[in-house]
This record gives sequence, structure tokens and C-alpha cells, in this order.
Amino acid sequence: MKEFNLEQYLPHLSIDCVIFGYEGKELKILISKSKFGDNLWALPGGYIKKTESIDNAASRILFERTDLKNIYLEQFRVFGSETRIIQSSFNETMRAGYRQYDSNRFTDEVISWLTDRFVCIGYYALVDIQKVTTQTGEFDELLEWRNIHDLPVMMHDHNDIVLEALTALRLNLDSKLIGFNLLPEVFTMREIQELYEAVYERSFAINNFQKKILDLKVLERLEKKFTGAQNKAPYLYRFAK
Repeated sequence: MKEFNLEQYLPHLSIDCVIFGYEGKELKILISKSKFGDNLWALPGGYIKKTESIDNAASRILFERTDLKNIYLEQFRVFGSETRIIQSSFNETMRAGYRQYDSNRFTDEVISWLTDRFVCIGYYALVDIQKVTTQTGEFDELLEWRNIHDLPVMMHDHNDIVLEALTALRLNLDSKLIGFNLLPEVFTMREIQELYEAVYERSFAINNFQKKILDLKVLERLEKKFTGAQNKAPYLYRFAK
């Protein structure tokens, strides 16, 4: 395997993505188990090519992991502590893992580059889990959906990045009307409410919630959902784009 090509990437600058999905009334994120080291977990991420913009790099990294294009994607914060990565408790584990995996590809120069200080640009993405085809990247052993409250200890500051992304999602859920990106194209009012309750971790009164959502005037009502009892069938909705 050829040596990792440092020259194509901007040094000391990386992207980490918090990819939110929603399934079974649970808010989930996609996390990566690293090839390098024993039971090391991280957010899907990558580096920025010298020939691409930051947003295009984030879109590429997401496509490489989800096989989806035109995903809702938003930059939410930059993580740039002066000791980031270089004083991480995972740093030596990563160095040893690179050498053990392929010392020809990961030379001392490459390992030094990969484990130096990096300023991380944080993005969060919202996807319909049913449309995602997970694909491992160059550094991933596997990718796995996990409940937001069932995350392992991840390397470096990735658990903190998740918390910041969740805060940003909650702030923007109503103001930017982005929650519908987590749902299938057609849904019931109850399914919208269950999504909001999963994101905010609290319950909402049914009548008040329905009025709030309908007052936004962003939904198109469709035919009733067949349940076998015509008078109890809920209406179906879709986002009026």
C-alpha cells in the first residue's frame, strides 16, 4: 500500500461530523470504530484537500460515509484548544496503532503529521437513516448508529463535540425548520412530536404541539393513514418545500 499522501491536504486543519439520525423514537449518531488501536471510537471525520473548500470537504466526507448527497449540513463550531490532540490521552495509542497497522504507509513523518495539533471544524448533518448506506472510510474498521445517550468514550474531544452539536441542533430545530430532514418524506403529526421529544428530551402536550407546528404553515396535509379503523386514521403530512 502506498504511503499516505500528506501533500494533498491542508496541515493542522480537520473536519469532524456529527451525523444525526432518528429511528425507533431515538435520536442517534453515526460513529466510527478506528482501525488503529483497541476499541477506539471517534466521529466520522477527515482532512481538507488543498483543491476544495471547507464546505465541499465536509460534503465529501459525509458522502464517503453515507453514500448520500445533498444532505442538510451545517458548520456549528471550531474546536481549537492549544493542546488539542497533542496532549490527548489517545495520542500514543494512535501512534502505536498506525505503526502496527502499516509502517510502510504510515511513516514517522506521516504519524507525526496525523498526531500533531489540529484545529477541528465541527459540522452536524441530519439524515433519514433509512436512506443511508454506511461505507467505511480509510481509517474506519466499522461504522455504527448509536443512541445519543449510549455513546462510548471517544478519542480526543469527540464526546464534547457531540454535546455542542446537540445544543446547536436544539437551538436551530424550530428557527430553521430543519427537523424534517430526520423524518421520511411522509409522516404523521405524532411522529413529528416523537422526534421533537427525542431531541429535547421532554414531553409536549399533544394539542399545544400540534397547534404550534401547524401555525408554522410549512406542512402539506395528505390523505389519512390507513389503520383499519377509518375514523381513527391520522392525517399524513409532508414538508412543503
